[in-house]
Amino acid sequence: MTKYIGAHVSASGGISNAILAAESIGADAFAMFTRNQRSWVSKPLSLDEINGFKTLLIERGFSPKYVLPHDSYLINLGCPDEENLQKSRAAFLDEMMRCQQLGLPMLNFHPGSHLNKISEEECLDQIAHEINLALGKTEGVTAVIENTAGQGTNLGCTFSQIARIISGVDDKSRVGVCIDTCHTLAAGYDLSTEIGYNFTFDEFEREIGFKYLRAIHLNDSKKGVNSHVDRHETLGNGMLGKSFFSWFMNDSRFDDMPIILETPDPMRWPKEIQWLRSLSR
Repeated sequence: MTKYIGAHVSASGGISNAILAAESIGADAFAMFTRNQRSWVSKPLSLDEINGFKTLLIERGFSPKYVLPHDSYLINLGCPDEENLQKSRAAFLDEMMRCQQLGLPMLNFHPGSHLNKISEEECLDQIAHEINLALGKTEGVTAVIENTAGQGTNLGCTFSQIARIISGVDDKSRVGVCIDTCHTLAAGYDLSTEIGYNFTFDEFEREIGFKYLRAIHLNDSKKGVNSHVDRHETLGNGMLGKSFFSWFMNDSRFDDMPIILETPDPMRWPKEIQWLRSLSR
């Protein structure tokens, strides 16, 4: 098994440009938006766009299983406001359908926020309900829940909250998890020490299970453990420290899945990818 590493690249000018951008940084995995992430409604993908993307993906040697589309940050599946919930539901389904059209097997998303209007439990159960609705109208795409830093009223910052969502999803074969390493530290899991690293992933196995792990967002953090601040840093220059990345790159539990950089300096991505690969023993 090997590590498949890339970054969240731009699809500006057309979704196929994301493939070229990933190739240019020496990636063998990548993340992208399949639509304008700042808009509730986007123009449907044309048949030419879909076919062009699928063809170029094969030509440039990328496997769909290492492509991790990310949904719009506007979407809140736990929204207590009915109007915005309807918008979120429609947009999330659209994102899932785009992945299905493009032959991509995953959609990564932030679970949602209760906005201090409903309880955490109600919000988590609502998120599961919304996932069920989208899965019922699509095929072949797994809904991949990303853990959060726990800013404000955002849920999904603890493994137990994510486990609660998964427990409410009817088709367990089509729900998964993406661990963001910056978010994990900020949420209170101390990945910066070897003891903390081992404890964190033992707890992940107990609460959720590695069988649900589908992807990684590999980021260092500007802020420390339990800060609940989502602020990414270039690799090795933040509060996680360089040792963490060595432990990670030599941990076989993270083989054979997309490992995506969302670090703040795209110019450094080629060197960051090279550095990560150099850590493998």
